Amino acid sequence: MRAFFRYCTAALAFSLLASPLYAAEKVIFDTDFNVLNDDGQAFIMLAQLHAQKRIELLGMTLVSGNAWVDQEQVDALKAVERMGVENEIGVYSGAAYPLLHDIATYPHEQALFGAGWPGAFQNARPTSADQLTPPPDGLASHTTLRPESATQFIIESVKRHPHEVTILAVGPLTNIALAIRSAPEIVPLIKRIVYMGGAIEIPGNTTPAAEFNWWFDPEAARIVLRPPVEHVIFPNDVCEKVIFNAEVYKRIVATEGTIPNLYKTVLGPEFDKDPGYQSFTWDSLPALFLVHPELVTESKDLWVDIDTHFGPDYGRSLGYEKTPPMGTQKAKVVFGIDQQAFWDDYVKLVTLPAPIRQR
Repeated sequence: MRAFFRYCTAALAFSLLASPLYAAEKVIFDTDFNVLNDDGQAFIMLAQLHAQKRIELLGMTLVSGNAWVDQEQVDALKAVERMGVENEIGVYSGAAYPLLHDIATYPHEQALFGAGWPGAFQNARPTSADQLTPPPDGLASHTTLRPESATQFIIESVKRHPHEVTILAVGPLTNIALAIRSAPEIVPLIKRIVYMGGAIEIPGNTTPAAEFNWWFDPEAARIVLRPPVEHVIFPNDVCEKVIFNAEVYKRIVATEGTIPNLYKTVLGPEFDKDPGYQSFTWDSLPALFLVHPELVTESKDLWVDIDTHFGPDYGRSLGYEKTPPMGTQKAKVVFGIDQQAFWDDYVKLVTLPAPIRQR
């Protein structure tokens, strides 16, 4: 009887998970994409989670940030082909420029405030295809950009699936700001926005004040953080605690396959030059959070805003525990995660076979 009861309980749980009440979370991946830095790694994980039906990845929307959107198009189109999801997950090109911030101001910020990593601002925007760098395994052979812009796709997806769409925002927030400004009626229909961005209690990584994603377009960040939506933020405060190092790399490349081989090609030379090479972990954290919220071990409810006055604090993230400025919204800001559990799941996902076989 006890065994029969356990069987019935398991069957009921399975049926509930398969029901519409437990449908996979619908996700838009808004990204300043690259081959295999943080955005590229996050996409590999998201594509595998999509194949496992743990999320429904509606599409990838591109925004200038790490690189100009033109280079990101090349890398993203190859990425969906590499993972074998090009027919299911469209790539939508978005904002090429921030709302106000521009490349001409960067030298002044560098001289006045000590600005570091400039992303796309390190070079003028490409004007021809021969200025773009192919991915290490070649260009996409048959996949093209979807006809809608990133802003159109965000608006249409949220309206098509009211209260169901999570926007995973791991780059500058220009696309989302434009969607909110163009169609403010979508705000109450967004399920939540999960971010990699900001530096709340630590210095920035682009200027002493500002984290790169939100520094690149502070005005957009302010627009997106202020609507009454559920906000979950992974700032540099947690990302700089989670280190990708040789131990993680060796776990990945011990497996043969398309993605481990890509790690060998892109990251192998870094470890060959310096066995102690390491990097922080950014976009993979909020990507895995979508299916494993229990990974978060420490968080605070803060009212988050952005300094948009040009000066040494331009792009600074501001977190208030009480007496917040008028118009700000409360956000869940993550400060700690279960690192062992994170790396175990991360390695499992990036070492699964690709192109993906539906599971």
